[in-house]
Amino acid sequence: MARRIGPSCKLCRREGMKLFLKGTRCGTDKCPFSRRDYAPGQRGRFRPKLSDYGLQLREKQKVKRIYGVLERQFRIYFKRAERIKGITGENLLQLLERRLDNVTFRLGLATSRAAARQLVRHNYIYVNGRRVNIPSYLVEEGDEVEVKGKKKGVKWVRDMVELVAEREVPAWLKADHEVLNGKVLGLPKRAEIPIPIQEKLIVELYSK
Repeated sequence: MARRIGPSCKLCRREGMKLFLKGTRCGTDKCPFSRRDYAPGQRGRFRPKLSDYGLQLREKQKVKRIYGVLERQFRIYFKRAERIKGITGENLLQLLERRLDNVTFRLGLATSRAAARQLVRHNYIYVNGRRVNIPSYLVEEGDEVEVKGKKKGVKWVRDMVELVAEREVPAWLKADHEVLNGKVLGLPKRAEIPIPIQEKLIVELYSK
């Protein structure tokens, strides 16, 4: 499975906003973006005015980095979103939200999407009683997601749940942190996806 290897905090600085890639650390004084909220590099303080293409590219990069998706897979999601009835940009975000690693994160079972992806890959996440170790697995309405596995791993999950206890669970999900499970009540609507993204710019970029 291809994945990006490198400093996560530089991505936040490059995009000019917190992408919350490091979990609880992003809300502390240790967050590099809080200390240096400009782009990395020698000329990072000097942000040039972006063209229309530049704005579209930055929106696409933000979404890719928030969900931890690489370019090839992102294009596949976009093509699939185009084939679904409705608004392409909203369909794209809905597909990304339905990823199993994102759902695990949204349920409050992990401090970040990277940690959620690790849980999935290490066989701790079960969907409808069946083990699923594919982070890109798309959940459906009515699916039940739960944590099972070795005692040490389950304790790690409980520790993460305590750290993010105050995080709000979206209305399209229902979580029970006592037994470490959750249920998909419905498919997410745009108003229920709390990320500051202008998805129409991404549609414009791929429509050229």
